[in-house]
Amino acid sequence: MMETISYSQVQDLVQHLPPQCLPAAYDMLRELTDHSASLQSQVDFMRLPRASRNEVLASQADEMMTHYAQSASEREDWQAGDFTNEGSAG
Repeated sequence: MMETISYSQVQDLVQHLPPQCLPAAYDMLRELTDHSASLQSQVDFMRLPRASRNEVLASQADEMMTHYAQSASEREDWQAGDFTNEGSAG
């Protein structure tokens, strides 16, 4: 079991990092923060009553249908074409 770590302990560690390590430390902490928020929103979603979850999912499905309808021609452009590489010698 991991012991509880305080904000001051994390701040103390960060203050002792060499300056060239600060961007990596920041990126790691930012990713952990974003991931934690994402997990919490997933937990919150699962705690909703089934009817509410169905409403959210239906709304998201409608949004995606609109998105795909608006981007259909662009998608057709990049999906069209050959999957062979005729220009290379095989």
